[in-house]
Parts: sequence; structure tokens; C-alpha cells
Amino acid sequence: MAIGETLAALSSSKTLILKPSPSPTTSSSSTRSLRHWIPCFSRHHPSLATSSSAAAAAAAEARRSMVEAFDPTIPLAEALTPPSMWYIDSSFLALEFDRVFFRGWRAVGYTEQVAKPHDFFAGRLGNVEFVICRDANGNLRAFHNVCRHHASLLTFGSGQKSCFECPYHGWTYGLDGVLLKATRISGIKNFNKNNFGLKSINVGTWGPFVLVNLDQKILNQQDITEDIVGKEWLGSASNLLSTNGIDTSLKHVSRREYTIECNWKVFCDNYLDGGYHVPYAHKGLASGLELNSYETLMFEKVSVQRCESASVEQDSFDRLGSKAIYAFVYPNFMINRYGPWMDTNLAIPLGPTKCQVIFDYFLDPSLADDKAFIERSLEDSERVQIEDIALCEGVQRGLESPAYDSGRYAPSVEMAMHHFHSLLHASLVDT
Repeated sequence: MAIGETLAALSSSKTLILKPSPSPTTSSSSTRSLRHWIPCFSRHHPSLATSSSAAAAAAAEARRSMVEAFDPTIPLAEALTPPSMWYIDSSFLALEFDRVFFRGWRAVGYTEQVAKPHDFFAGRLGNVEFVICRDANGNLRAFHNVCRHHASLLTFGSGQKSCFECPYHGWTYGLDGVLLKATRISGIKNFNKNNFGLKSINVGTWGPFVLVNLDQKILNQQDITEDIVGKEWLGSASNLLSTNGIDTSLKHVSRREYTIECNWKVFCDNYLDGGYHVPYAHKGLASGLELNSYETLMFEKVSVQRCESASVEQDSFDRLGSKAIYAFVYPNFMINRYGPWMDTNLAIPLGPTKCQVIFDYFLDPSLADDKAFIERSLEDSERVQIEDIALCEGVQRGLESPAYDSGRYAPSVEMAMHHFHSLLHASLVDT
């Protein structure tokens, strides 16, 4: 491959599946490095600048065309769904990371994971590796989970630590991010350890959830209150959710993780069809719900689907209670509250046609020791998830078929799905 072709390929967003395209005001360190290298190299290869800029312009135009292929202003009864390229194109996913996932508050965990000093958990969103912890004074902290020496990941999983020691060369950081020890650096010059602490990330909580904000501006942690996080993340839906049992009173009892061969939005779309698929795909679940009672409420960045439960005989197994509430928080977090249960679904893109969905289950403390009830409830939930995975993977294969481009909405039930697509469109056109 010629030098010009190689660099054009490097600069193509299709080769950077999980790296965000640079916004007009920010860019990743990898993009900055490439930008600095290309002008230097192009002094010796004049054709380089022209070919790389032309490739970048073509890629930007292709992304713009994909975004504009969906028109949120068309009334729901007449609207087409987004084109299939939204669900299969790697450059479109890069744009989503840059303009959706890396802006605003995003749920990443739950408060029980960092309830005590020294608690921590690590995670990843796109190319951002993060770690959340409570320092020795009980302050909530979040950092990029990357050693400042040679970029090794510092830690994995969750648990308790008194510090973060790099497994590569032993550089050690306090839970406040300060560099405590840099090994074998005698003779190093122009080194100030105060400039080599962990890079901070904005972190906050709302109810039982932990959230991060990956915007470049680092806020004063004392200014990140639950009210501010709730207002920015949930808008006017925060009161409805907090007064309907979505709070810290429930105990976390289980986590299950699924890797699904579909675009992250396919999973969200399936969630947002107003119960449309339930009688066809989830006959067991359908028997426990009054599907005719389904209603959908829309807020700024939240949609709430509510449904009455079918009556059950006294003393029979009932995990659903009298009403189920399904709240979708844009762009990728779902909260389900029913009976004594709450479960959450976090859809994380792993590529244009693959995602991970993390389920966390919370239960009323009065039932936390009822192992039989918990086991049966989780079995019922698992059955529904397996059914949904089959649906989502089938949809993804159909989206990749040349026979499909766009579909239609069922106006009486799929208004929350259209709301989601409209929010996504607004984020993607935002400059």
C-alpha cells in the first residue's frame, strides 16, 4: 500500500471503531498525535496533505448524509425509521461516541459499589477506561484508569484498595489521584510528580446510581450535587421516578452481563416499542401484564412506559406486583420497577454490530433472604432476556441485508422509540 493510501486509511474513522471523531472544540490525544505527524511528514510528501484532507472531507460528508437521512420533524404517523446505516456503519458509531456518550451525564454503576471508603469499580465506555472510588475520607472520585508512565491500565473489576499500584512498573497513586511513588526514576530530569497524577473525571450520583460526565471541563466535586445531576440527566422526569420507588431503599442482589451481536440501538429500540413485541415474543411475561393498559409518557430526555399487572391468585408466585414502570433514560440506560424489584439495563456499544448489556437487580430488603423467590424471579427474567437477545440479533442481521433500508413506526405504541431517534438526531447535528 502506498504511503498516501496508508495514512488515508489511518485517518478514516472506519478504522477507529471505538474512538470518537474529534469535535470542533476537542480532540483525543491519538487524533492530536496524528494531526501533528501528518504535516511534518507531508513536507517530504506534498501529496499527503491533499489526500488526507480529501478523505476527511469525504468521511464528514458521509456522516452528515447518514444523520440527515432521518427527519424528526415528520409526524410519527408518516415518519420513516432511521436508515440501516445508523446500525451498521463504524464511522456513525464514532460520531455517536463523540457527540452522545462523551457529553453529559452517563450512568456507569450503582452506589452500593462505592458505599465505603476504599471501595472501587472499573469500567469502560468506548476508548475511555475509568475507575470510580471512595477515598479514605469518603469522597467520591473518578479517574481515567490509565497509568501516567506508560499507559497501562491500573486496575480491573471491583473491590477495595488503599491505593492504585500499576501492575506494569509499580507506579502508585492514592485514591485521590495523587502520584505517591514513581519507581526507578533516578536521573530523570524536568519531572514534577504533581503533574503526573491521575486525570480526573466528573462523577456524581442520583438515587442509587453513579454517573460520570466525560466533558473536558473538570468541575469542583463539591458543586456536583444530586439535584444538579438529576436536573441535567433526568430533567422534569426526576420527580416521577424518585416518587415511584426508584431510590436507595432497595438492596442489590445480582448482576448479569450479556454480549449481544447487535448495534446498541437495536436493544434500545426493542425496549421502546411500547410492549408491541411482548405478546409475540414473551408469552410468559405477557400473561402477567395487562397490555391494554400500556401508556407512554415523554419528558425531555426520558420516556416512561407504564403497564398494569394481571391479577394473580392469592399465595401464587408474583414478582411483577400491581404495576410495572419502564423508564428509558437517553441514550442507553433503562430502569424497570415492578413489585418488590427494580432492575436496570445499561447498553454499552462494543462496535457497530455488537454491544454489552449489563443487568443489575435490586430487591426490597424484606425479601433479600428469600432465596427461592430470588432464584425463581431471576430465572423468569433470564428467560425474557434470552428471548430478547434472539430478537435483537435477528433484527441486526436484517439491518445488514440489502433488502432493508428504513421501516415505519406503529403510531399507537412506538412513540417512545421515535422520541429516542429524535433525541439522537438532535445530538448528532449539534456542533
